Amino acid sequence: MIIIQFLVYIGKIKIPKLNFKKILFTNLILLVLGIIGIGVLSHTNYLDYEKPIPYSEYDRINFQNFRGLELFQKEFQGSKYFAYVVTSIEIDEKYDSVEAYFYPSRSFVYNNKSASSDLLTHELYHFKITEIFARKTRKKIIEKKISNFDERKEILNQNLIEEQNFQELYDYETYHSYVYSKQREFEKRIDSLLLSLNKYKNPKLSYNEKN
Repeated sequence: MIIIQFLVYIGKIKIPKLNFKKILFTNLILLVLGIIGIGVLSHTNYLDYEKPIPYSEYDRINFQNFRGLELFQKEFQGSKYFAYVVTSIEIDEKYDSVEAYFYPSRSFVYNNKSASSDLLTHELYHFKITEIFARKTRKKIIEKKISNFDERKEILNQNLIEEQNFQELYDYETYHSYVYSKQREFEKRIDSLLLSLNKYKNPKLSYNEKN
């Protein structure tokens, strides 16, 4: 009897109709806001994402690949003409390699007026500096025939410190490309260093080479 009364009571309760379109729209808005929020916190543009580009594809990079968030900056050291590039060196255990990467979705150019060939050259030479230290890392790992990942990582970390110092010196001496003579001087220096390490340009670590 109690069960029957309970079922009758349940039957009298009106269940509101769900507006699935409204729920879907609300969830979509929340998802987009969440992605933007994560992007702002990580400085990565997930809405117009492009995966990292290896140094082997250096020649195809242009300002269209600079898709990152602008971090709300309106000028850099008094200038509205600037760009920002993010690069890294990664050790891949699976493929036994050390590779330099450019991150499109974390690199940005302030505005279209900033997109000059000289500025692009300056930013891409930051990537060349990263490649120099990727090659130095490969060189030391190959020469010492190091297979242990932690030891490889230690060598990389040492080179990353040197790379950061070089990157800062490059920006300081060239004043972010504005000192033309220094910019050209560094370009020659960087190209020369890359050439001297040309033997180690292959990201794949090989111990069969005669050193």
